[in-house]
Amino acid sequence: MSFAVGVDAGGTSTRAALVDAAGAVLGTGRGEGANPNAHAPEVAAGRIAGAITAALGDCDPGAVRACVVGMAGVSKLSDQAVAAVFAAAWTRIGLTCAVRTVADAEVAYASATPAPDGTVVVAGTGSIVGRIRKRRLAGTTGGYGWLLGDEGSAFWLGREAVRSTLEALGRGRPLDGLPSAVLTAALGPSGLDVRDDDAARLAAARALITAANAEAPVRLARFAPLVSAAHDAGEPAAREIVARAAGFLAENALAAREPGESTPIVLVGSVLTGASPVGELVRRRLTGLEVLTSSDGVLGAAWLAAVDAFGEGAPRPRPQRY
Repeated sequence: MSFAVGVDAGGTSTRAALVDAAGAVLGTGRGEGANPNAHAPEVAAGRIAGAITAALGDCDPGAVRACVVGMAGVSKLSDQAVAAVFAAAWTRIGLTCAVRTVADAEVAYASATPAPDGTVVVAGTGSIVGRIRKRRLAGTTGGYGWLLGDEGSAFWLGREAVRSTLEALGRGRPLDGLPSAVLTAALGPSGLDVRDDDAARLAAARALITAANAEAPVRLARFAPLVSAAHDAGEPAAREIVARAAGFLAENALAAREPGESTPIVLVGSVLTGASPVGELVRRRLTGLEVLTSSDGVLGAAWLAAVDAFGEGAPRPRPQRY
């Protein structure tokens, strides 16, 4: 009996699934985050290998005909020394097949549609738009990281929330709503102790700047839910931030496509899925196109591996609890 293995390795969690030629999920495994940009390569490779081993259970690793690992931070493997660390991990757990590492956006796209061509829009902590051709990432728009881009991401929303709060402090605007929520989240209850005078506002602004700069830049993403809440409450500043975020993401999605292209667009990430107001606006801006939501990246990875192992007729794995 032959198998295929799919892995979805993100920044905070890693999941693996073992499937057979009929699309049945025979085993699953999970571990902590395995983005090699955020964790040492040995740690990231070990976590992925551990998840695969758990998914295999008692099955012979030598019976795995194909393995696809969708990985956040896959560009790190362009460093041959890093790639060697991962190759050693595959050998250590007994895999004899080729292990194909791809961008996490590819497996997210594959989880939503079998269409070989389309567009994937990712907006979680960071953001990127990918052009998919023959189920491979053929090009990207945006995704330049927190310093150079990531417009519309949770990081970007959080940064704009802090900037909006600083503007409210500096221009004497009311501090209820989003500014109040940001000050409380950043400084604690004392953040709201701002008397209506210039000196107190200046002190609060300086404290907020200091608090924001004391943490890793991506930590600004923690303020993103405050923007969504303020948007739903009808606050103008938050609504403007959400509208700009949706505009960036929708424009990048369209920029990645050819004129008149009618292929699917798959939305991925916390900023675009669920009840997110950004996601709602993006869908509205893309009216007339087939817009889907990524369901389960690990199943997308498992299906890509099954196609590699068993051919185009491989059935899509059936969702289950992990």
